[in-house]
Amino acid sequence: MEKFTKVTGVAAPLMRQNVDTDLVIRIERLVNNTGRQGLGPYCFEQIRFRPDGSENPDCVFNQEPYRGAPIILSKENFGCGSSREGAVWALAGMGVKAVIAPSYGDIFFNNCFQNGILPVVLPIEEVEQLADEMRASPGNARVTVDLEKSEVVSPTGRTIPFKVDARRQHALLNGLDDIAQTMTRKNEVEAWQSADKSARPWIWL
Repeated sequence: MEKFTKVTGVAAPLMRQNVDTDLVIRIERLVNNTGRQGLGPYCFEQIRFRPDGSENPDCVFNQEPYRGAPIILSKENFGCGSSREGAVWALAGMGVKAVIAPSYGDIFFNNCFQNGILPVVLPIEEVEQLADEMRASPGNARVTVDLEKSEVVSPTGRTIPFKVDARRQHALLNGLDDIAQTMTRKNEVEAWQSADKSARPWIWL
């Protein structure tokens, strides 16, 4: 998993509540052998594209300077709905490194940390102000999300702290998913296995 330390870039204001995983990636894309690495072009396709396949100019992701933004701003309950990890894969494939919202679907929130995306929790008032600052200077405005300092820096230079679980922070900073975290204690695991084989040999038959 790729390490996450800090990202600075355009933050796309997708200011809507209850952005569910089906909006992020349609289920058909997950069952048609698109593959984990091929989901990016289909991320948010229901709002990015018209029925004829042309781009929807009203979608924030098709507008400059938000095209290819590494940060998404949104409202409450982002990533709700079905428990598809493909939603996080699709966001990553679209180049998203961080999402800033007041709350998230629980499974989506956990999946973000397993796939190198940082879900930042901030009060709705802060997210709305970030969106306003982006819109006020769309050509030059940038947001910084700093995981080491646990803070967001707004386009106007405001510093907004956020909380993140220490274990998850460590894992993201070092690019460790759950399996990789377990493997950092491989020697301890093998020592326990060896001792257990001696104490309970019948278990290992």
